[in-house]
Amino acid sequence: MTKILLVDDNPDLRRTLQVLITWMGFETITAADGKEAVERSLAEKPDLILMDFVMPAMDGGEATRILRLSPNTKDIPILAMTALYRRLELQHCIDIGFNDYIVKPFPINELQRKIKALIP
Repeated sequence: MTKILLVDDNPDLRRTLQVLITWMGFETITAADGKEAVERSLAEKPDLILMDFVMPAMDGGEATRILRLSPNTKDIPILAMTALYRRLELQHCIDIGFNDYIVKPFPINELQRKIKALIP
């Protein structure tokens, strides 16, 4: 079964997305911040990471940079979930190593389409 790591500092959103992603037929694991995301990625080796961009402690951008440096995680597709919407901010997500992004709030069908596009 395809395993997705869901990273968001908002526990309510994390639980809601976990239910939706499980409903889509994927196994989910969660992390509350970038540091935990790096640890869980190394330990669990997910097939895809959905990463909030703005988080306290270690944000999604820093976590993505770290994951891209590790031979064990460098090829895992990472989808940025962000409230940022300006073209330059979204391009910055791609420039630092995210494969794609989705702007919050997003429709469920768009999330499902982006997940399916990134899973090998």
